[in-house]
Amino acid sequence: MGNTASVKTEASASVEPPATTAPAPETKPKKICCACPDTKKLRDDCIVQNGEDACGKFIEAHLQCLRAEGFNV
Repeated sequence: MGNTASVKTEASASVEPPATTAPAPETKPKKICCACPDTKKLRDDCIVQNGEDACGKFIEAHLQCLRAEGFNV
């Protein structure tokens, strides 16, 4: 039964690593479709209303946001 106590201690120690893996979702890479929703909406609305040629500043702002998030665009 002394071994079960050490197993519980090991189980307690193994409880700590999942706590350290909790921040992992924050470091999990974002999908490009979900990054920069604000600039994406402005860009898309402008393109729908005015056409792509008239929305260069919104397109560029969205690309800069994506680059800041770590995407190579």
